[in-house]
Amino acid sequence: MDRYIYEDLLKWKKSSYRKPLILYGARQVGKSFIITEFGHREYEDLVVFNCDKDERIAEIFDHGFRISRILSDLEILAERKILPGRTLIFFDEIQEVPKAVTALKYFCEDAPEYHVISAGSLLGLTIHQGASFPVGKVDELTLYPLSYPEFVLARRGRGAYDKLMYAPMEELDSLSGMYTETLREYYFTGGMPEVIQALLNGREYAELRNMQKRILADYSMDISKHAKPEILGRIHQVWSSIPQQLARSNKKFKYGDIQKGARAKDFELAIEWLKDAGIVYKVSRVRKAGLPLKYYEDFSGFKLFLSDHGLMGAMVDAPISEILIGNSVFEEYKGTFTEQYVLEQLKAHVKTDIYYYDTDTTKLELDFLIQNENVLVPIEVKAEENLRSKSLIQFYKDHPDSKPVRLSMSPYREQDNLTNIPLYAACRVI
Repeated sequence: MDRYIYEDLLKWKKSSYRKPLILYGARQVGKSFIITEFGHREYEDLVVFNCDKDERIAEIFDHGFRISRILSDLEILAERKILPGRTLIFFDEIQEVPKAVTALKYFCEDAPEYHVISAGSLLGLTIHQGASFPVGKVDELTLYPLSYPEFVLARRGRGAYDKLMYAPMEELDSLSGMYTETLREYYFTGGMPEVIQALLNGREYAELRNMQKRILADYSMDISKHAKPEILGRIHQVWSSIPQQLARSNKKFKYGDIQKGARAKDFELAIEWLKDAGIVYKVSRVRKAGLPLKYYEDFSGFKLFLSDHGLMGAMVDAPISEILIGNSVFEEYKGTFTEQYVLEQLKAHVKTDIYYYDTDTTKLELDFLIQNENVLVPIEVKAEENLRSKSLIQFYKDHPDSKPVRLSMSPYREQDNLTNIPLYAACRVI
């Protein structure tokens, strides 16, 4: 299964400034698979050290950080030589051995000629205790669930993918039926590689849903394993409340929806914990549309999204038939699935912070607002073909240098100083 991140891994390998790499990502987004594929394709040899299964690995790092000794011990475990530039060293589930994380600093400083990649659940990598994190001594990449174009590549092939990504936008309409049908499937599967592979293998939809529920159960187990007891219950409360939060029309997170009378100070740590773990995305509000947007971030207002819309469907037991047949999935649930889907595509394709916009003085609200170099891109998400866009038009009047985008089920077109992009081409917002 081809992933965008492969090109980033190639750039890392070829870089003159290469450092040991940490590949971040939530559980089961395909980290181990892509690194293993990369190692087999791009190196003469790959040695994999499973930190969660082999207790001997922890022992190696319990005796200091002299790299020559560590490499010798690793060669004994691997039962073969580890050659600079020719062998890829892969520490899988490295969060289980915190001292191995610390050791990456010494690979960087004392043995930069060796190629080292580590991966593991963000639960533990960002929250691990008992060792120092090698700040400035590692390269970092993040792997997300499969985006819609990656799903198209897996499901429909290279031709459909290339057209979606690179053809002039006005040419996409000739295949809109196919892209929309594929989008319905993607709304159901989400971006978890195991679930998508099961679809490709012809498994029943009910089996795919059971896989999604098992992943959710694994997430809950990870939360219980890594969270401190004093905030564990609140983490589960926040996690369980997200679908309800997103079901409201403006989707702004409200503490009172978790429990009556709840306040920010009661749940802030739980929210940050989930965000740091990579299993929820936090989108902050900006009340002023100025450059850079980061200056105007308002931490008191935000939305929380799950990392994968397929998991959200399983979480709320969304009827499979409503997702796969007709356009009801795009229109029902007050656009919950659609806004969640768009956010995931922005995370995968837009290399900038993502915000939403509203003000206290007017009713002007925008689903998302991003910055493309020195241009503001306000984004409105329409879950159906209703193309009234009062907020988007007003924003443009107030900010005539902006490039408004409306994502909807309608075809691509330029209209009233804004661009309508079909939902299946959300990857091409900028």
